[in-house]
Amino acid sequence: MRGATERGPSAVTVPNGASVSAAPARVLDALRSPRLLTREALAGLVVALALIPEAISFSIIAGVDPRVGLFASFTMAVTIAIVGGRPAMISAATGAVALVIAPLVKSHGVDYLVAAVLLGGVIQIVLGLAGFAKLMRFVPRSVMVGFVNALAILIFIAQLPHLIDVPWMVYPLVAVGIAVIVLLPKLTKAVPSPLVAIVLVTAAVLIAGIAVPTVGDEGALPHGLPVPGIPQVPFTLETLGIIAPYALGLAVVGLLESLMTARLVDEITETRSSATREAWGQGVANLVTGVFGGMGGCAMIGQTMINVRASGARTRISTFLAGVFLLILVVVLGDVVAIIPMAALVAVMVMVSVGTFDWHSIRPSVLRRMPLGETTVMVVTVAVVVATSNLAIGVGVGVLVAAVIFARRVARFATVHREAVEPAGDAVLVRYRVEGELFFASSNDLVSRFDYAADEAAGGAAGGAGVDVEIDLSASHIWDASTVVALDAVTRRYAQHGIEPRVVGLNAPSAALRERLGGVLAGH
Repeated sequence: MRGATERGPSAVTVPNGASVSAAPARVLDALRSPRLLTREALAGLVVALALIPEAISFSIIAGVDPRVGLFASFTMAVTIAIVGGRPAMISAATGAVALVIAPLVKSHGVDYLVAAVLLGGVIQIVLGLAGFAKLMRFVPRSVMVGFVNALAILIFIAQLPHLIDVPWMVYPLVAVGIAVIVLLPKLTKAVPSPLVAIVLVTAAVLIAGIAVPTVGDEGALPHGLPVPGIPQVPFTLETLGIIAPYALGLAVVGLLESLMTARLVDEITETRSSATREAWGQGVANLVTGVFGGMGGCAMIGQTMINVRASGARTRISTFLAGVFLLILVVVLGDVVAIIPMAALVAVMVMVSVGTFDWHSIRPSVLRRMPLGETTVMVVTVAVVVATSNLAIGVGVGVLVAAVIFARRVARFATVHREAVEPAGDAVLVRYRVEGELFFASSNDLVSRFDYAADEAAGGAAGGAGVDVEIDLSASHIWDASTVVALDAVTRRYAQHGIEPRVVGLNAPSAALRERLGGVLAGH
């Protein structure tokens, strides 16, 4: 495994204000320090335990055998630890990917699923190398906050089935688990509190003989190792046509979730990771997962928060060991893992959701100061993600709403002033000054901002003298073809009144764009 070169400070501040200790994010540093290595190993163990029921649940959503999700989680975690760009981030089988590929499994079977995962991995590699990660610059902070809050809500909602119509003893067990997770760090941080909670709750259930749902009730665990293979599908254009839409959806959803999660961890740890490497690394991980018959996956914010926040992991070691421990737990110690009460894992995930939510973003004092548009974008992002259970759709809608609000806000600053009507030789000069950024939103009513009839009349009032109309664009900039078309329309309207306006003051880029497109787009 390659160690990242970035280093974090001794303490960092997470979005909700909590302080987290940050060890150097280098593999070699952790390998040389028994204390850091122990922390990374224990973090990986906690994540592995939390991954088991999640992977099984996502397998059920996708309509495949639980082993498909479990093996996918193992191969994704191990591979991304080596090729990924974000140290300590966990990638595995996810619900978003399961939702994308579920219709394909239902209509064509598991072999077509594996083929789609392989193609999706290839698409992700291409997108990564093509600079897809750079598009993250266009995701506003309000969308990021909405993404985080929606994730927290989805994580909590995912626990509700384990809290409804269950034996009453589940509730005190969950309460005990939460209490351990909250209170133990006040006494010691030598051992991750989620791991202690899982052990104590499991021990209490076994000693007292309490009958509650367990991990084994979620689905059968595998007893053998995954083996590589090739999906048994026809290698034809028809097959490509079937799997391509699902592969593209898997690739885009997976990259979006992974890059958003990496950005969140960057903020928490105050370190930088390579988004481009993460993008193509996710593709490589999905290729490996497809070779071993897995269902594909991407970054998991819940397990990543367990790893980074709850357990304090900072290197690729924890990610790598999470995959290794997962395989050992389900294959070698499957009978032991099967007896872990779901109540213990629910307690862990509930606290993850509480810790993930950006509570600062909904404080009344913050909401009063925040522009209405920013709050609207955050709320819309949360609402769409929760309603669709699809992070990609929610983030996409959030970015779209933010773009519309921004365009409307910027469009208001584009103004047209009729500055002067004065003699100019044998003619009358009418000068207009245009200020602001000119693009489709601000220039769509540009034609109506000039007084054509009054300008023509100005010449008549001056004894029939000619009229020179000057449109000064020195305080503006032309950004798109819509503005060029609008200026052409202004020119044509003046021509109907016998006036040939002059456009002056264009900066070099604006002049070049108008020269290239002027008159070409008329009539379209």
